[in-house]
Amino acid sequence: MEQHIHGTYNLELVILSYIIAALASYAALDLAGRVSLAKGMSRIVWLTSGAMSMGLGIWSMHFVGMLAFVLPMNVSYSMDKVVLSVLLVVAASGIALHIAGRKSGNLRQIIVAGLLMTAGITSMHYVGMAAMSVPISYEADRVFVSVLIAAGASFAALWLMFSLSQHQTRFTWMYKMGSGLIMGIGITGMHYTGMSAAQFYQHTHVPTANSVMQIEPGLLAYLIAAGTFITLGFTLFGIYINQRMSIKDQRIRENEQWYQALYENHSDAIISVDNVGIVKGINAAVTRITGYPERAVIHRSLDEIVKHVNIQWSSEGLQSSGWTNSSLERRYYTASMRGFHGQHLDLSISVVPVLIEGNDVGSHILIKDITEEKRAQETIRHQALHDPLTGLPNRRKLDEVLAETIASSAISQSSFAVMVMDIDRFKMINDSLGHSIGDVFLREVSDRILKAIRISDSKGMDNVMLARMGGDEFTLVVTNEQGNVERVTSLAEQIVGAIQLPYRLKENDFYVTASIGIAMYPEHGTEADALLKHADTAMYEVKKNGKNGFQFYTTELDSELYERIELEGYLRKALERNEMVLYYQPQIRTEDSRMIGVEALIRWKHPLKGILAPNVFIPLAEETGIIYDIGNWTLREACRQMKRWHASGGPLIPVSVNLSSQQFHQSNLVEQVQSALAETGLEARYLELEITESMMMDASVSTGILNELTSLGVKISLDDFGTGYSSLSYLKHFPIHKLKIDRSFVTDITESQSDQAIVATIITMAQNLKMDVIAEGIETKGQLDILMQNDCREIQGYYFSRPLPANEVEHDFFVPLRLQGDPINLG
Repeated sequence: MEQHIHGTYNLELVILSYIIAALASYAALDLAGRVSLAKGMSRIVWLTSGAMSMGLGIWSMHFVGMLAFVLPMNVSYSMDKVVLSVLLVVAASGIALHIAGRKSGNLRQIIVAGLLMTAGITSMHYVGMAAMSVPISYEADRVFVSVLIAAGASFAALWLMFSLSQHQTRFTWMYKMGSGLIMGIGITGMHYTGMSAAQFYQHTHVPTANSVMQIEPGLLAYLIAAGTFITLGFTLFGIYINQRMSIKDQRIRENEQWYQALYENHSDAIISVDNVGIVKGINAAVTRITGYPERAVIHRSLDEIVKHVNIQWSSEGLQSSGWTNSSLERRYYTASMRGFHGQHLDLSISVVPVLIEGNDVGSHILIKDITEEKRAQETIRHQALHDPLTGLPNRRKLDEVLAETIASSAISQSSFAVMVMDIDRFKMINDSLGHSIGDVFLREVSDRILKAIRISDSKGMDNVMLARMGGDEFTLVVTNEQGNVERVTSLAEQIVGAIQLPYRLKENDFYVTASIGIAMYPEHGTEADALLKHADTAMYEVKKNGKNGFQFYTTELDSELYERIELEGYLRKALERNEMVLYYQPQIRTEDSRMIGVEALIRWKHPLKGILAPNVFIPLAEETGIIYDIGNWTLREACRQMKRWHASGGPLIPVSVNLSSQQFHQSNLVEQVQSALAETGLEARYLELEITESMMMDASVSTGILNELTSLGVKISLDDFGTGYSSLSYLKHFPIHKLKIDRSFVTDITESQSDQAIVATIITMAQNLKMDVIAEGIETKGQLDILMQNDCREIQGYYFSRPLPANEVEHDFFVPLRLQGDPINLG
């Protein structure tokens, strides 16, 4: 009868068995992640090696645990059962890794795999126990508990493997380590629970040598443990190396993907060429920018492609040997070409060397489409050098052309002309019709000048540049004339004739003239400023002599210009020094030769030149803008003098004040008139404002101004009637009270039947329209008789009185009236 025996545990081997179980669990968890990432043959290799490593680890833990149990007798093991136990646990490990390594798994698969793994581990344990050469019996309840522990460890291992393989983070290794320790407890717990279920008995026979191991059990345990550690070590080292390689491969793949994304999606065209200039690759932008498809470019010589597309290099171009970069420096070029569909392209090209392990293997050619950018730059430059209204070159462009022309003429010893032109009466059009119509007018003027230049070109005139300096000022540079004054004269005549033709603006014809000053290089200057200054001086001489013509510069004009500048300096201080005075010319009733009004006429008491007439300084005042101050002073002074006469017992007659075009169109004219009347106390009915036809060109503006003035009680007189280019509709639409027959019709009225007819017509028309009419410039008895015969009731001129200072008016007209006892109101 067999005797029941008891054994003891070697604590060192128990601890060693747990360490083996924990390491095997960690390796299993890591291997599951490798299997999940691997594909094809790589997956099979990882699955096989993983099953072997995991199975041998678990088996080693089991066998070391068995060897840790020391019996008071020699124990040997059956080799075939030992091998069977190894195969069982390897198979179980393979099933676990296969299930856990899937990208997705369902509960049914996990349950089946868990049951198979439980069966494998349980079988491994009890087959291994059966390999012992000791009779064994088991307690059923403890065996059942060990099976439950095996099942729990198996399902826990599967769940952890699957979970950690699906969710990889930088802390995964920590989770694997902790999970390995927990799984080690489960596996060792199952083993030692199963061991506790076994009861050992004294054996009565000795096993044969073929079926047992003849080795000391303690030494065997350490040998198995050492082998297991080596196996697991190699496995973990392999995992580590693979991980490093995988990370490196992944980084390489990521870098390739980043580079490929940059290459393919780059906004610039990229052409990759090898050392001999053969195209190895292009990105999509090459086709998008140039229109050339990949098949027309790839694997072809870039030199051949360049010749085919006919590139025009703006900078030094790439030569046939230039596609590689021996200097290993980036190079830049600019070029233009025709695209695949014929479109013009401006390109910025840079060549970047490609280095592999320090060797230059080719180049990337980056091509940027700068067509729009260059077009925008050209537009900006054009805008900077050209007038936005007319499109002509501006002052900046003129300066460039003048500098270039002077330099080239100095070398060729040739001559050229500078022509400065100003449009006479433009300010009148701009003020009366508004700036928008003024712009239309200026465009028409520039077109006429260009047309005149083209006509002159057909007669042999070449290289003429027209520039607009601003406002109504234009400048021409006429080159290659070889001092041919006749040709310059012909061009000037052509322009003057073109400008004076009528302009159709706002349903009316308007007439202007041009004043042109001409300076010749090098006779009149060798610098741009001198030429422009001298041409400007000649132009002002034309204006002074009646406008509508041209004048070549002469040295005598400098002294006149100096006088003009000096006069302007004195004029600016004239009001401050009280140098302006008003003269008054009586207006006479023909019926009884009585004075019915006076016209205020300004004079300038120049400190050096004495009394100056308005025609000397008024044009200068209008040009410089001083006319506003002079006009306002004239209005106030005339109202003040007339009020003084009224207050001192003089006749209650009105005073007439001329308004300049600038003054009429100033925004606060009505306020100025109101202020003058309020300040002086003169009643509005004793103020008469004289305007000209040119001020009424824009009826929409003029009507409002005249109606506001009339509403104040002021009378409106139309001066110089019949000399303008206006319409008789003015008399119908505007609140005009009096017409003034211009002196040009009166001067020759005794000899000219036409002038007599015009005067008679004006008088009759005015009377029919219930308007007063007055003739000015009466100097002879014959002129007066003809006017009286045509029923002209009011006159003004030297025949009765020249313009007089205020004190002489009082002495010559007011005193005799008082002595005669005539009534005060002679109106």
